[in-house]
Amino acid sequence: MRRWLTDLSLGVRLSVGGGRSGWARLALIAVGVGLGVTMLLVAASIPPVLDARTDRAAARSVESGQTLAPGAPTLLTAEVRSVFHDAAINGRLLQPESDDAPLPPGVTRQLTPGDVVLSPALERLLASDDGAALRGRWGDRVVGTIGTEGLAGPGELTFYLGTDRLTDETADRIQSFGGATTPDEDISPVLMLLALVGMVVLLLPVAIFVSTAVRFGSESRDRRLAAVRLVGADVGATRRIAAGETLAGAVLGLAVGGLLYLAVRQTAGYLVPGTLSFYPGDFRPVPALAALVVVLVPVTTVLVTLSALRQVLVEPLGVVRRGSERRRRFWWRLVFPVLGLVLLHPLVTGLDDALETQIMIVAGLVLLLAGVALILPWLVEATVRRLGPGGVAWDLAVRRLQLDSDTAVRAVSGIAVSVAGLIALQGLVGAIGALTAESQADTSTYQASVLDISGGAGADEVWARELAQARGVTAVGTLTSVWAAPSAGSADGSGGTADEGLLVDSGACEVLAQEAQLGSCTDGDVFVVLPDGATAPAAGSEFLLGGSRPGAAGDGADADALAPWTLPASARTVAPPEGGVTALNGGGPPRILVTPGALDGVRLEPMSVTTYVALDPAEPDALDHLRTAAAQVDPVAYASPIEQRGISAALGGIRQVLLVGTVALLLMVGASMLVNVVEQLRERRRLLAVLVAFGTRRRTLSGSVLFQVAIPVVLGLALAVVTGSVLALALQVAVHAPLRFDWVGVGTTSGAAALVVLLTTAAGLPLLWRLTRPEGLRSE
Repeated sequence: MRRWLTDLSLGVRLSVGGGRSGWARLALIAVGVGLGVTMLLVAASIPPVLDARTDRAAARSVESGQTLAPGAPTLLTAEVRSVFHDAAINGRLLQPESDDAPLPPGVTRQLTPGDVVLSPALERLLASDDGAALRGRWGDRVVGTIGTEGLAGPGELTFYLGTDRLTDETADRIQSFGGATTPDEDISPVLMLLALVGMVVLLLPVAIFVSTAVRFGSESRDRRLAAVRLVGADVGATRRIAAGETLAGAVLGLAVGGLLYLAVRQTAGYLVPGTLSFYPGDFRPVPALAALVVVLVPVTTVLVTLSALRQVLVEPLGVVRRGSERRRRFWWRLVFPVLGLVLLHPLVTGLDDALETQIMIVAGLVLLLAGVALILPWLVEATVRRLGPGGVAWDLAVRRLQLDSDTAVRAVSGIAVSVAGLIALQGLVGAIGALTAESQADTSTYQASVLDISGGAGADEVWARELAQARGVTAVGTLTSVWAAPSAGSADGSGGTADEGLLVDSGACEVLAQEAQLGSCTDGDVFVVLPDGATAPAAGSEFLLGGSRPGAAGDGADADALAPWTLPASARTVAPPEGGVTALNGGGPPRILVTPGALDGVRLEPMSVTTYVALDPAEPDALDHLRTAAAQVDPVAYASPIEQRGISAALGGIRQVLLVGTVALLLMVGASMLVNVVEQLRERRRLLAVLVAFGTRRRTLSGSVLFQVAIPVVLGLALAVVTGSVLALALQVAVHAPLRFDWVGVGTTSGAAALVVLLTTAAGLPLLWRLTRPEGLRSE
């Protein structure tokens, strides 16, 4: 043990006592390892961030369905959903029934009708020039700001609005906020797959970058070890000394990574999209994961160093590198991606939430992407061996790669793995989003709709009048919905429909055309919308219009308020609209669409009203003006574009996460590449100075450096595109999405990575010009 400690301490002293050159090498290792440690700590902080956001959201949640009598301390509340410029805004209506009614977290006073409290982000948005179309949506009497404890994150757009219009039928009565419990549900296999792929894509490149960083300056280190051998050290001692040098860089890298993490902690919450924002206090690593990082990073760096020394003979009079003339073998490198594909067979046979399946998928992804890092050295060696002569800069670069391509390949391997993983992940997300790309809603007549679930007498007229006055609205059509309960003598030919009732929608032909593929339509026509697998009600079936849906509030309406109606024999069966929810999901009960003339002048109180609106394309904020006008009529009403598809909206948050991860990886790629270029130039400073002394132009040397980086990068990106595309197809098969190549995503990701490499390499050229001065010829 004493001998181990002595050798390790000697290695540490050599790492910090080598003058400017030693300090520069130590700094490069520390920065390289620090970047990896930062990414690992960021990944370890994601669970606490999610937990903190979830806890605050749960504290303000509402447990619906409670049976409470009005009185102290109770509160009526209803959820409000809205959108502004594609940003989701969530809020709640509050109607206190006593002075001591519960207050939501972050709110310090009871709200009277018209009072509104806003989140800081929503308050800033309303005060900005961009928020003109949002002003007045929930009134102008702002009486406060929601505190931190009531917000999931600082960028969240939310509000609370006082009202006196809520009833037992339209709201939930509660005695306290929070405590809402949801049944434990299995995570969707698709979401599980996205999470697993994202985790591997984020963490595997970090491991490669860390293993590359600890090998910075390995040539000068090996020469120092040869000098140590000359004064009597054996092979084991040299390895322990090398481990001590690496350990010093790794420990310093932990400190650098901790400092970088603290900087990221203070700013990351404000750089991510608002729906993902968090407070700096939430951003803290899981203690167990942080401990693993602190322990495993130094251990891994030491193991990498010892493994690298197995390829080097450190003798007292010099260093011999093994295998300089031996060509790399390809067959064993191919085993890793092939084995990875075998382990990924659940993607084809079917996903489930079993732990074994998740382990197989993670192992398969790691092996497949690691195969990229293993195949790339062979690919570069086989390619440069066949490259012909060219200009002086080209020849210098190719000859350097022919003699030693390991250093350049190590830096590019992490880039190739990152790009392959990102291409696969983008292909999966893009394919899921394309599930409905071929089914577009009809927007030739109307472009937006407003859903009012409260209904009531004359609601259709109110909506038509108020929305027509909104800025950018050119036409309005209303669709009223009532429940058709079967009469006692109804003919039973509907496959159960006559026993359960169905929905009857009434509106003009151009409005009904939004609900089904009608073909021809005139006033007086009746249509039966029949989804796949449903059975149409028999002609002549008798219904009572105006009843409540079974199980809904208000069931058992006065029989005198119900209007008898018979389904005419002339009713035509039609299909759901191509872009409709029913058409996308399939199944569902049939519906009856009637024009006003088919109701024989019967005037019913609608159960709900859907308003279709035509928007002026010359008004860019017409949709948001419509939403503001709708909220002024009924804050709970929801306005949205007709062509909006649920699955695309659900992928919005995933796309934002993917964008954040892509930017983070590219930043790490650029920083690591810059450090690697600086390290290579430092190692070759005497050789570069000699070339300049013999008359080589600096422009030629700059071109050779760019070629040395460009050749491995082009080969690495090509391999990454092939691997990422194959993996993307496998992931698309797993989620039953249409097979498609996301050429835009592939080009954007690979192009961005190539641009980052080019810029970071160019940033290192000033160092090249400084190192090629005559002073670089001196040696000690």
